[in-house]
Amino acid sequence: MKTNSPLTRYRQQCESGVLTPDPDQARAVAALERVYTALAAHPVFPLQSFMQRLAGGFIVPRGRGNREKPPEIKGLYLYGGVGRGKSMVMDLFFDSLPETVPARRVHFHEFLIELHEGLHKRRGEGVDAILPDFAKDIAARVRVLCFDEFHVTDVADAMILGRLFTALFAQGVVVVATSNWPPDRLYEGGLQRELFLPFIALLKEKTEVICMDGPRDYRLQTLQEDGVYFWPLGRPARQKADKTFADLTENTKPYKETLSVRGRNLTVRRSAKGVARFSFAELCERPMGAEDYLHIAQSYHTVFLEGIPKLGYDRRNETKRLMTLIDVLYEKGTKLVVTAAAPPGKLYVGPDYAFEFQRTVSRLTEMQSVDYMKT
Repeated sequence: MKTNSPLTRYRQQCESGVLTPDPDQARAVAALERVYTALAAHPVFPLQSFMQRLAGGFIVPRGRGNREKPPEIKGLYLYGGVGRGKSMVMDLFFDSLPETVPARRVHFHEFLIELHEGLHKRRGEGVDAILPDFAKDIAARVRVLCFDEFHVTDVADAMILGRLFTALFAQGVVVVATSNWPPDRLYEGGLQRELFLPFIALLKEKTEVICMDGPRDYRLQTLQEDGVYFWPLGRPARQKADKTFADLTENTKPYKETLSVRGRNLTVRRSAKGVARFSFAELCERPMGAEDYLHIAQSYHTVFLEGIPKLGYDRRNETKRLMTLIDVLYEKGTKLVVTAAAPPGKLYVGPDYAFEFQRTVSRLTEMQSVDYMKT
């Protein structure tokens, strides 16, 4: 066994105190060690140049298009709640791979953007003709694809992924992925989801699925230390929200995402690593309802709701939407980070929802508790 294998690195970091021993992480690292050992035993690529390794997207290095198909190696799909160390152990694996096994680590959203850009460049040729070429291009450049935050929310992505990954696996590409969702819950509730089910079956066939959902939540400490409800509105509250978002997403640059709700597009302007950031205006000043909020809760483990003003008689519609939103997030156990003009009990003053809003106050208060955040 090489000294830089993922299992060796994990044990060294536990012994040095960098990491705290964790049974779920140890089990995942053992599975990654299996993949690492199989890959190291079957190097099929010559050493890539530094510039080739930096090149992203669908690029075929010269002289790499005609090669022997490598042996099939089963990949790994790691899923579980936030803060369980999924990305950390995948990075141990990625950093351990020898140069003779070219690999790429990429956020899944970024990969999908590249895919759609490639399709756009060759529009008019037909998706079924283009996707096999893309798979060959990728396989000519890398042996392993490491995807962080594997998740599907868009119907266009759902319809393409099955065909692309069928071709990728046929080319011998090994997939290692992290996700907050088990395969069977990918694209849950999505339009025409029945057409996506064969892809789920393929993913489960070509990867070992491991749940990392132990009792220790390493990001829960962030929420406990930083807090989740910041008031009054202003620069200090905004800075605290910014810090919490950066901590929860490991400083990942936020990106725009689109959810499909019964054929309508719901734009999420800022999201990263299962966290979505919204303003009060985006979610409560527009004609949105429980179904929209449910899709958000199903797509993200943590939601930021920023800029809640004091509410009264003149903002009845916004108040009603806020109550509905909190109800949905609460029922789904979604973590909530808030910036507001006042504490929960003083957000609403008016006769219309005086009684009903007490439930919202109660839930906003409970959603700040350690017990709720552990759900």
